[in-house]
Amino acid sequence: MVQVIIRGFDIIELIAERRGHALTLTEIAQSVQLNQSTVANIIKTLVHKGYLEHVGTKKGYRLGPAAFQLTNQSAYGQELISASQDVMERLTALLGESCILGVLRNNKRYTLNVVNSRHDIQVQVHSERNVYDTASGRLLIAYLSPGELKKFIDLNGLPTEALWPGTTTPEALKTQLESIQREGIVFTDHKDRHVKGFAVPVRASGGVVAGLSVFLPAFRCSVSKEQEIIAALQKAATEISARLG
Repeated sequence: MVQVIIRGFDIIELIAERRGHALTLTEIAQSVQLNQSTVANIIKTLVHKGYLEHVGTKKGYRLGPAAFQLTNQSAYGQELISASQDVMERLTALLGESCILGVLRNNKRYTLNVVNSRHDIQVQVHSERNVYDTASGRLLIAYLSPGELKKFIDLNGLPTEALWPGTTTPEALKTQLESIQREGIVFTDHKDRHVKGFAVPVRASGGVVAGLSVFLPAFRCSVSKEQEIIAALQKAATEISARLG
């Protein structure tokens, strides 16, 4: 094995885990347990190739555009985080519940950004989830083109009845996805886990680029709370979309 290549990947993976937040040279060197001069040389190459970008001497480094291109993630990765962070913080402060910004990546619902609530009891956030199992995942595939959707189903199959009731045939799934497009919102109610989720689209350049979602334990989700969540979600998504243009 070529050690310098392994170390380069270690650095990329470390920075990727920060989801848009930069790491300094000192923090990187300490985390990968290498001296700073060695890390500086590796980072210089990664910056030159576009896999990392320098965001200031004190702030450090974050993923560059080439890293997102490898995973079919557009340049909206960094832009989405920047455009959504304070909006999501206000959304969680208003509702008292966690929210995430999800995108499609490698046929999974990938959590691009998350703001957790302060409740002692809250739903655990996973960086990757089965698309059919999440509100934001279902929302995102609803806005795929017919060709993209066919490719997705060919690779992943149809949902099981347990995972997404009423969508186990191509026709039933199509009906559900068309309904999501018309209404512009997704609701999930996982009774086995006692969790409810809501998701709405974030748009840019005429298309849907992410799903903004709020999720919470079912016991905290009254009818009036649902209405409050929907109104706040739609307002927040509109604000993020406006920033993206």
